[in-house]
This record gives sequence, structure tokens and C-alpha cells, in this order.
Amino acid sequence: MAWREPQQARSRARVEAILAAADAILAERGYEALTVRRIAETAGVPVGSIYQFFPDKAAIVDALGRHYISGFDQVMEDLVERAQRERLDDIVGTVVDAFTALYRARPGYVALWSGRHLSPELAHADQVNNAVIMEGARRIIAVQLGLPDGPELARGAQIAVWAVDSVLQHTFRAGPRGDQETLEETKRMLRLYLEDLAQRLRNA
Repeated sequence: MAWREPQQARSRARVEAILAAADAILAERGYEALTVRRIAETAGVPVGSIYQFFPDKAAIVDALGRHYISGFDQVMEDLVERAQRERLDDIVGTVVDAFTALYRARPGYVALWSGRHLSPELAHADQVNNAVIMEGARRIIAVQLGLPDGPELARGAQIAVWAVDSVLQHTFRAGPRGDQETLEETKRMLRLYLEDLAQRLRNA
């Protein structure tokens, strides 16, 4: 499953082209259409050059999946930093829109995750990623709403993240832009939930 990460700029550019091609195939045709030969054709590189970096298709999927995960981690880190330095007029809208933009920028993500074509290692990395996102959501909610931190808030953040993740994966199956009406309904649902959560925690 291991793949060789290149050191030279030219080789890094080729690996990026390979991963971009795999992402495009996943988005347009699904996991079953993802083959090394098709990736090579889409990327415009010889098949042999792919094997210089990736031993098989599974290694390409693993590298692409980790690329997706790192993007989610960075988005949440940026949101937490922003929440700590400024007041967000719409917490839910800000967070949901940020992750919606990431889904739109990573069209192969839904095809890979919804198809459950994850290696044990990648599935574990995804679990770690979810924990990072939930922790970030907890910190954002706590600082923005001035709520007492603790197990109840952590559970609320977990539920909110699960809800957003589930809806995003479902709505983006309809197309690379997602269903905006469903996204807006999700925001309304989460705003009501956070309002109720904040009231319960303040009254506890």
C-alpha cells in the first residue's frame, strides 16, 4: 500500500497530476472505473511512470484519501483560529459553507467515501480526522457562544458534525455542486439545535 513521495519538483508535479486524474475519474465515473491505465490516460503520463511512485491502485486511493483528509484538517484549523480572533455572525453558515466549498473542490471525495472503498489504514485516518473536526467544532461553539466546556458540549459538537457530514455526502451525490436547498435546510436544522443546546447548557 505504501507509495513513494517524490522530492524533486518535477516528480511532485507528476504525482499531483496523477492524483488529480484519479480524483476526476472518481467524480465522473465512480470507483469501479478507476484503473491505473485510465489514470495514466487522464493524467497524460505513461503507465510506467505511475508505478515509479505507486505500486498499485490501492496505493493511489490511499494517497488521494490522505490528501482529502489533510484538506479537512486544514479547513477546521483555519476556522478555529478565525473563531478565536473574531465574532462570527453565523457560526453554522460559516462552518457549513467552508466544508461545502471543500466538497466542491474535491469532487472525488464523495465517490470514494460513500463507496466505502477504504483500506483499514485509511479508515483509521478518517476516524482520526473526524475526531479533529469534532474537537474543532467544540472549540468554535464554546468560544463563540460562551458556553461551559465539558462532555455535554463535546457530545453536541459530535452530533452536529455527524449531521453535517451525513447530509453533505448525500446531497453531493446528486452533482458536484450539491443541492443548495438541502444545504440551506441543514443550516436551519443546525441553528435550531445549537440554540437548544446553548439554552440547556446555560441552564444546567
